[in-house]
Amino acid sequence: MRPAFTLIEILVSVVILATSIVYVMKIYGQKHAQTAYIIQRNSAALSDSLFLTEDVLRYSKKEKRAYDLLHDTFRNIPDKTGGLLKQTKRNIYVSPPAKLMESDDGPNAEVRKIILKDTFNASYHRFKVTGF
Repeated sequence: MRPAFTLIEILVSVVILATSIVYVMKIYGQKHAQTAYIIQRNSAALSDSLFLTEDVLRYSKKEKRAYDLLHDTFRNIPDKTGGLLKQTKRNIYVSPPAKLMESDDGPNAEVRKIILKDTFNASYHRFKVTGF
């Protein structure tokens, strides 16, 4: 009968614990970075919605502030909100309309791709159906 663990047994258990702790910390670091990226991306997507007004089609290949697109729609923008809208900018690229359906006696459809460039680039599609 032995009264205690041997030195080799203690060293092996320390190595096993250290390896598992390093592995858990590596996974935590990766998940933390992915979570931070997703939060930033969602925030950018939310502010992209400020640029998806009807007026966006006029501003292809231009850098615009959210305030420029919204100040005609909302006349009395408070100073704090206006300041935030003036800080939010995107480079806007709008493709020419692509015909999806074209008919003399039926509906016509076209699509335009809107690309908003910033830290996180995003693309959106605007569909227009006419002729009903």
